[in-house]
Amino acid sequence: MKVAVMGAGAVGCYYGAMLARAGHEVVLVGRPSHVAAVEAHGLRLQTSAFDAHVPLAASTEASAVQGADLVLFCVKSTDTEAAAAQIAPHLAPDALVLTLQNGVDNDARVRSVLASNDVAAAVVYVATEMAGPGHVKHHGRGELVIAPSRRSEEMARHLEAAGVPTHISANVRGALWAKLILNCAYNALSAITQLPYGVLVQGAGVTDVLRDVVAECLAVAKAESVDVAGDTEAAVRGIAQTMPTQYSSTAQDLARGKLSEIDHLNGLVVRRGEALGVPTPANRVLLVLVKLLENKQQATKVEK
Repeated sequence: MKVAVMGAGAVGCYYGAMLARAGHEVVLVGRPSHVAAVEAHGLRLQTSAFDAHVPLAASTEASAVQGADLVLFCVKSTDTEAAAAQIAPHLAPDALVLTLQNGVDNDARVRSVLASNDVAAAVVYVATEMAGPGHVKHHGRGELVIAPSRRSEEMARHLEAAGVPTHISANVRGALWAKLILNCAYNALSAITQLPYGVLVQGAGVTDVLRDVVAECLAVAKAESVDVAGDTEAAVRGIAQTMPTQYSSTAQDLARGKLSEIDHLNGLVVRRGEALGVPTPANRVLLVLVKLLENKQQATKVEK
């Protein structure tokens, strides 16, 4: 099977490398420095169980998705429509595009561009980071929950065989919201403080803030008629236990001076709350603080 990873960051590289190790043909589509490192040495995948250089292909061009049976769509939420348009001319008619992104509406946004292709949402539970060009560190977990589609069962079998626990769920929307709530609870706080989850939760008053953020998210989800999957409060408590050394993706973005996906996390909850008449003051404060930090960084870049 040929697999293409569109937006080869930490998440896409992890799953791409796992599939490549299982014998599938994998190509990563990413930034030039990352592509050059992969072409020279393979992708270094560092986990608690092994540290290996995985040979696979890499390209800076969206046309590399041509012929792929499975496209792992992993771009930032801010780039969703643009990236979908880039791959549209090159997709095989029967390709499955699996959206492995933060947020709850990316599959619909991709589907609006790729109307004739099979698009399915995936909920990602993995702790990874880019340690440098061509180097991914895996800190824990790795499960996927994917929506039903024509080829979902086939792809789930391949992922399972590659060591990726995969579950097909008819309530992926509820699972996406459950993941969104985890991101809203932790991402901004980790970014603002530049602390990993395990240290973050030990701060005075942090658990109270987490509780407030989660309560607002659940209220918005209820107003949206979303059946949020699982025990949300237990999941929020468990994140710090299962991923104690993990920094949020928002924290990693800010640390690198990049714009984050905060508008699609706490920002989405604030916007939907406004539309539905649900107050979201805790989420609004976190959104504003992260945006202020982003604006400060961008202003500093301009001054330099």
